[in-house]
Amino acid sequence: MAIKVAILDLYEGEANEGMRCIIQLVRQFKNDYRLDLVYDIFDVRLKKEIADLSYDVYISSGGPGSPVESMGSDWEQNYFGLIDGIRKFNSQNPFERKSVFLICHSFQIFCRNYGYAQIKKRRSTAFGVMQIDKTKEGKNEVLLKNLPNPFYAVDSRDYQIVQPNEGKIWSGGGHIVCIEKDRPHVGLERAVMAIRFDESFFGVQFHAEADSDGMYKYLMTDQKKKDVIENHGEKKYYQMLQYLNEPDKIKLTYKTVVPGFLKIALQSKMSAVML
Repeated sequence: MAIKVAILDLYEGEANEGMRCIIQLVRQFKNDYRLDLVYDIFDVRLKKEIADLSYDVYISSGGPGSPVESMGSDWEQNYFGLIDGIRKFNSQNPFERKSVFLICHSFQIFCRNYGYAQIKKRRSTAFGVMQIDKTKEGKNEVLLKNLPNPFYAVDSRDYQIVQPNEGKIWSGGGHIVCIEKDRPHVGLERAVMAIRFDESFFGVQFHAEADSDGMYKYLMTDQKKKDVIENHGEKKYYQMLQYLNEPDKIKLTYKTVVPGFLKIALQSKMSAVML
């Protein structure tokens, strides 16, 4: 029986690079390991599509808009019906767990819905190639072990996860593994950038799926170049372009985090379905 991957698309029909990158990573993983693997895409917000519990792995994308205003919407009820089902399945089948990777918007609504942290609107949009710092626990996180500290990732958000309920995270066997660039001299709380919720659920505020080529093309468009320079300055713009070409930054994050998640999540099934 083939390995099954569900890709949950939360972009609500908006043009984006995220879905292209997620699909590219899943296809590349399949080819690298010569796997009998199939994937399906579900348009969660626009078409209110949702996966069932027959999948081995679920990758849930970023997306536009407020992670607060959608509370109680039809699509969120469908979405969390699935997540509740996965959590229940995992508790009843500890040796056959299904794994979930949450990206940006998905990470935000997950934290909000289950009370892991608060969501606040940022003073200004975070966009670009950003430094991310590991916590003490993050230095031992298996998905991050091949990344330096700090490491770099693509960040694009108007909201942020703050004021984490650390007791709740710890009680489930989880840890905060990354925070925004640590700046002790700045009197603002650092946003939470990644949480290991338990053995099967992992969420990131940054775009671990982003590839350097796609981001480079995006930054080279006239409108985005203008936006970045107006909001962050010309020096920051050219620094972003430089970081995209360096092998130890976005390129390393891209080939490390999501592929590592897939390999660990599917290791028990890979030997059985390899071609």
